Amino acid sequence: MLGAAADPAIAPAVRRELLELVGSLACAANTAEARFVTPTWPAAWDLAVTDLLPLLDGPAAAHRTAVADALAEARHRADEVIAALRARWAAEPEAEPRLQLIDAVGSLIPHADARREDSLDWLRRLMHGAEAAARLAAVQALHRALPGQDDDAYTRTVFEVLLDSEPATWQPGGSPVKATVIWALGLLVEDRVGRAEATRRLLTHPDPAVRAGALQAAADMLSGRRSAVPVLLPAVARLLSDPEPDNRLFAARVLGMCGHAARPWADALAAMVTDDGEPYLPAQDHAVWALSRLGDARCVPPLVRRLSGERLGFAHHSFHADGWWTYDLSLTETVGGLGAHADVLLPPLRARLTAASTLDERRALCQVLESWGAAAAPAIPELLGLLDTDSVVWALDALAAIGPAAAEAVPQERLRALLDAPPAGQSFAPRCLTLAYGRLTGDREPALALLLPQLGEPYGHGNAATLLGELGPAGAPYVERLRELLPLHKEGWLPLCVGQALWRITGRADEVVPVLVRAIAPFAERGGAYRAIIDTVKLLAEIGARAALAEIGAPAALAEPVLRAFLDADERPVPHGTWRSVPEDDELCDAARAALLAISG
Repeated sequence: MLGAAADPAIAPAVRRELLELVGSLACAANTAEARFVTPTWPAAWDLAVTDLLPLLDGPAAAHRTAVADALAEARHRADEVIAALRARWAAEPEAEPRLQLIDAVGSLIPHADARREDSLDWLRRLMHGAEAAARLAAVQALHRALPGQDDDAYTRTVFEVLLDSEPATWQPGGSPVKATVIWALGLLVEDRVGRAEATRRLLTHPDPAVRAGALQAAADMLSGRRSAVPVLLPAVARLLSDPEPDNRLFAARVLGMCGHAARPWADALAAMVTDDGEPYLPAQDHAVWALSRLGDARCVPPLVRRLSGERLGFAHHSFHADGWWTYDLSLTETVGGLGAHADVLLPPLRARLTAASTLDERRALCQVLESWGAAAAPAIPELLGLLDTDSVVWALDALAAIGPAAAEAVPQERLRALLDAPPAGQSFAPRCLTLAYGRLTGDREPALALLLPQLGEPYGHGNAATLLGELGPAGAPYVERLRELLPLHKEGWLPLCVGQALWRITGRADEVVPVLVRAIAPFAERGGAYRAIIDTVKLLAEIGARAALAEIGAPAALAEPVLRAFLDADERPVPHGTWRSVPEDDELCDAARAALLAISG
């Protein structure tokens, strides 16, 4: 492979890919468990290092960069390789390989002996030097060389480079300015105060690409820590009037993400929901969504216009993804919480549902009606009109959520026929249809026959335990089976569904609460609370409201410190780095407060 990588007859792009492959193999061998690494690898890698070292002086800068990256994995010959990397750096004229050489030295220092101290000194000299890009690369290399050992000099260096030099000097070679800002601010991960201050100041930078990078860095910090809100959100809000349209969009998205913390800027968001106030339509959509997150009624008129017109501006699907790409906001997430305004929104929504030509649109509109519950009752005729379409599953979910008014209107013989002939191509339809049928008619037998064999599955709301919980006291014949399942898993959907079912059937909070507390307790310490954990805290709040947790004694005493830990944390105890982080944290806190209120009586 290295012979081909050094062969000038091979296409340059292929040679670079071969060099990168060698580096990837070496990285995998260094990080994998020993049992996954073939015994012949160390000798083969040693020979490869010998062959790679001369390629540091190759004619192509891209190849020299890839060679330096691969040699960063040569831990067993760290001193020798560091000497070669630094010698090459002294002669290297091109920016990209120079920066990679610095980074490779930092990676090898933890494995060096003779060259360790003088290489650390070399990196510190570079960090205090005059070349902006090399200074930032040296900070990253020192992080690699001394993991977990923060230094105030790192913060000073990043501040000086980002605030006192031109963006073009930060990462020579054409790297996007926005990405460079995000990367450079990430170098301050150990210094939260310094990182927040640098970000706040960069949000006022004259270069729009720098502001874009600072906006994304701000979103990331806001998703991770509650204390970032008062520091960063005012600076983000000022960019609602940024000359760059995409920066205005991103600022509105961040404010919407932060929910009620963004209330001081509701007027600024409301000014963006018309063509005169915000000519860039995607940014206008984001402002409407942000107002809906705040529960601000000024989102309703623009939503009526969108529901009535050709351009909706919102996706028919919800997206779940890490990172900060500005995917389309979903109609359900924008309108679903506005049931209090259903009287105004229903006329255009009903008309749109009647005219909808795609399954995706019909599903989204049905999901909005489902989230409104009884308030959606005027749409019963339109939902009944979908019983003979591929949208019947979502129409029935909406009808079931509407409640008694829908149950009286739905023809039961038609529902029963649907159980025998569910829509083709929808494997989930039998389960959903039997559940909706039971909720609308009170006849749970079809759902029990279908779902009881699955009792004990650990994932999702389709678990048979959920159905048994809906039976209430009539589920008593299944109590012993549920009690067997309750301690089976320490966390996740199973303890939530089984615990909820047991409580709804028996009314005994004392046997359920300890298991639920055990399921959530680890997340109060380590974070990362996902949907099942949030819903478990909500269940504790519901049990507390109806069963007086304070009367349960010891289990309630166990719950209180866990719930307070969720509320007292600065680091959000939910997954970070997504648009859902703050809304999920808000949900968790609301539920924890409600549960604590019940405990306190």
